[in-house]
Amino acid sequence: MQSNIKKLDKSALFELLSKRFSSADKKLSQIPDPDLLHDATKSAQKIALAIREKKKITLVGDYDVDGVSATAIMVDFFRQIPYPLEAIIPNRFHDGYGVSPNVLERINADLVITVDNGIAAIAAAQVCKQRNIELIITDHHTPSEILPEAFAIVDPKLSACEYPFKDICGAQVAWLLLALVKKELNLNIDMKQFLDILAIAIIADIMPLIDINRTLVQEGLKVLMRSSRPSSIIIRDFLNKSAVSSEDIAFVIAPRINAAGRLEDASIALAFYTATTTAEAFKQFELLGKLNDLRKATEAECTKEAMACVNHTDHVIVVSGENWHEGVVGIVAARLVEHFGKPSIVLSCENGVAKGSARSIGEVNIYELIKANASCLSKFGGHKMAAGLGLLEENIDTFRIAINESASKLDPKDFLPQNKITGILSTEDIDLELLALLEQFEPFGEANLRPSFLLHEAEVVSIKLMGADKSHSKIEVRQFPHALKTLELIAFRTVYEMPEDKKITCSYTVAKNEFNNKVSLQLLLGKIY
Repeated sequence: MQSNIKKLDKSALFELLSKRFSSADKKLSQIPDPDLLHDATKSAQKIALAIREKKKITLVGDYDVDGVSATAIMVDFFRQIPYPLEAIIPNRFHDGYGVSPNVLERINADLVITVDNGIAAIAAAQVCKQRNIELIITDHHTPSEILPEAFAIVDPKLSACEYPFKDICGAQVAWLLLALVKKELNLNIDMKQFLDILAIAIIADIMPLIDINRTLVQEGLKVLMRSSRPSSIIIRDFLNKSAVSSEDIAFVIAPRINAAGRLEDASIALAFYTATTTAEAFKQFELLGKLNDLRKATEAECTKEAMACVNHTDHVIVVSGENWHEGVVGIVAARLVEHFGKPSIVLSCENGVAKGSARSIGEVNIYELIKANASCLSKFGGHKMAAGLGLLEENIDTFRIAINESASKLDPKDFLPQNKITGILSTEDIDLELLALLEQFEPFGEANLRPSFLLHEAEVVSIKLMGADKSHSKIEVRQFPHALKTLELIAFRTVYEMPEDKKITCSYTVAKNEFNNKVSLQLLLGKIY
């Protein structure tokens, strides 16, 4: 394994990471004009007219982090006009996904706007038409051939859309549209104030952190550190760091915000984002934390059962269960991808109907694979790396066979994970200067992964278990036989035992650790080979 992996010093690493970006970072002023989004100006004019004519406006969001973030930005913007806006986030369990005839039953409005959903809402669009409700759809998911019959559809993935950067999330689409509404109404609202929420949405929805996304996340994390928004104050107090990273958001904050919609109701997350006092924000954040703990326990049980159902010869894993919690199937699918290195679909069955989530790996476009076998399904939607779907329970086996037949025609290289090892560092190069070098290339995330380094047959000097329940491992290693300095690897949620040969071959990443205002370097164990 070591033979084809380069040995790097800091200079070589800097050069290698610099090649990830084809041009210099964009400034906020260089973000493409929102009016390049198809139907965006038309939509902004309609919204401005509805406000002038005091029409009833209802917003329909989504229950994931992106959808809740988009809804929160809209709510805050309308609050500052000020103008009354009814905001509804469908309940995953009672309403299903997005704007639907079911949700429209409780809406009495002149204008309905969707955020992070609606591109597949053909039936809902018909209901709006029958009831003389004007419908503006804002979404970022991949459209099908047939589009809903709406007043306007704003989605960068529409073939008619000329917006130059397509990989933006639902909250970004909403934010860009609001910039045009601001212009139409000549409002004095600073659009930069929403960048804290926007950055969370971009990271949580696993958008590629390149081009304008990189700029918005960089600036958004800065806004998060100084914003007077009560939710942002609570986030930075909770993290207690001199600077918040994209990984803090991805692994600590986003799961909490997501937990509300997964287990109970996303209105809790919306109440956190839109709280007007830190006391109210703290109360909602505490509740989100409890829901996230429950989510972890539910997910662990479901993952254990799902793993036992896997057909190891399949190219695409498709598993289903009667009592699996619908709110965690997406995370369980991600766990299966992580464990088996294959795209995975996890379905929850109830009364003969299966609903679930898909997650992908490498270059496999899971949305296109699902779409190719749509005849087995009652509904589906999503993008390259993640999708949602529904079908009759009796059709699951047919679908599993069909999607695996489609996957068998793909290039095997498409299934290789993207977390390739960057290189091998000398022990002497692993210091605070290296940390400073890496920080220049943040934020890390999709399409700009944190560099991963290799330890090849390093000597395991000692292992200590940490944490109240001794569930984390601190592994002291000597990278090369004659190295004077040893390295410490941290393996969270892993009890690592001393191997017989006292050797370890693994990947690791370099992270910043802040404790009691002291900054130190932390090596996090990746994959053991």
